[in-house]
Amino acid sequence: MNNFDFIPEELPTDHRSGFVAVIGRPNVGKSTLINAWLGQKIAIVSPKPQTTRNRLLGILTRPDAQVIFVDTPGIHRPHHKLGEFMVETAVRAIPDADVILWLVDVSVEPTPEDQQIAELLAEKAAGRPVILALNKADLLQPQDVVSHSEAYLAMVEESAWLLISATRGDNRDDLLEKVIAHLPPGPPYYPPDQVTDQQERFIAAELVREQVLHHTHQEVPHAVAVVVQEFKRRSEDMTYISANIYVERESQKKILLGAGGQVIKRIGQAARQEIEQLVGTRVYLDLWVKVRPQWRKKEPELRRLGYALPQRK
Repeated sequence: MNNFDFIPEELPTDHRSGFVAVIGRPNVGKSTLINAWLGQKIAIVSPKPQTTRNRLLGILTRPDAQVIFVDTPGIHRPHHKLGEFMVETAVRAIPDADVILWLVDVSVEPTPEDQQIAELLAEKAAGRPVILALNKADLLQPQDVVSHSEAYLAMVEESAWLLISATRGDNRDDLLEKVIAHLPPGPPYYPPDQVTDQQERFIAAELVREQVLHHTHQEVPHAVAVVVQEFKRRSEDMTYISANIYVERESQKKILLGAGGQVIKRIGQAARQEIEQLVGTRVYLDLWVKVRPQWRKKEPELRRLGYALPQRK
């Protein structure tokens, strides 16, 4: 951003700003935590692993600091090209960040994916502060507090840490203060009213995909991509959105449509309510289900559906 007219003439001398890469394996609560700190939903959430696919920014502006959270896909061992894209997206965020916030699920013991992340941090986070957030404390059994915590702490050297619950709020504010304390001094990067770097069109597509995740099971939600074809304000009180929902097989399309179109109708109704909160108008949402065979395994298809990494400079 080249226009810095939004920067106040007098910032506090100790004003801090910077990028915080929020990393972790799938389904540990990264998006839930960022949404809670921002006070609004910019990232979709669901109980299913690998909900987050793209990197997106969540921007928190306070009088004393501007924190740019980089929400990343869960790091895992990929089984197709889409998985490779997701992992590479997360890995690229590490060396570019001012602070690394590593979220783990402390209610269970470390997994091989957690060990994979520890090795990535040792390789790519040199010289950057790492904060370990032991999340899901609300699910942690009392007899496991010490053993699970120590197992995660042993995986990263000289790390600040905190036991938290992103959903219940335990130590959430304390963790934010700890993150800000590790940011470098500096002015804000974004205007104070900007909350994310993503356009409404992208968020609307994600809100449709979120409802697919909630209303379908097994392989179907992971085989879905959503692309908004048309996003148009038709009046002061009505926005028209047309979106294609892509799956890989005809059998998945049948499941997504449901008997008499009942499943896609429920998805559309729930997504429409979420999108109306986003855009501030009534929404006419037109959803179409289409088949693109094995799109997750084909790089040209991934690029066409919006899953393409920028070339490194």
